[in-house]
Amino acid sequence: MTALHLFDLDGTLMHGSAAPVEISRQLGLSAETAALEREFSERRIGPPEFAVRLHALWSELTPAHVRAAFDGAPWLVGIQEVWQEIRERGDYCAVISLSPSFFVELLLEWGAHAAHGSVFPAVPFTRPVDVSGVLTPAGKVEVADRLCARFGVSRSDCVAYGDSVTDEALFAAVPVSVAVNARPHLAASATHVYEGRDLREAFGLTRSGPRQNAGS
Repeated sequence: MTALHLFDLDGTLMHGSAAPVEISRQLGLSAETAALEREFSERRIGPPEFAVRLHALWSELTPAHVRAAFDGAPWLVGIQEVWQEIRERGDYCAVISLSPSFFVELLLEWGAHAAHGSVFPAVPFTRPVDVSGVLTPAGKVEVADRLCARFGVSRSDCVAYGDSVTDEALFAAVPVSVAVNARPHLAASATHVYEGRDLREAFGLTRSGPRQNAGS
């Protein structure tokens, strides 16, 4: 049976951080983005407003900033090895994230079959954000369904990896889920729970059958 592995980015593939945080660090805007992240986590703003305000904050953003943020981010170890193994098994792997598309899509370089983020204009910005392209938690499920159609699989063939409330809808839609360094509420609903910094260990849980906890 062919499987489709669906990975969140912020807090999941990236340990203790998020793409907007890493990008803003390059611009000296960490405090401003931290405040914006708090508003989002407290649900005082939703994904569209969050994206619009990030876009305004990043008026000086360049491709060099984006690359430096990507290269310097605190990624889990073993990402490329896991995705190579998935490919060798004839399965598929994709990233679905609410973070900006121009950052998320860099993970195609590491072997993901697909990478979907909130659609931002190209960097440096010359156009506004089209909020219709900003992903929501429910939108993650819609992207997953499109990927299922693309790869010839169904939801029953999917494994989701995530860490926060934005992953709840996708976890509920698929049979196997791995909570990676996750908030307690999401961990309680997951098939497997992992704490640590090695994606190879989290991926290994999906071969173990019933619910498993692992990590350091």
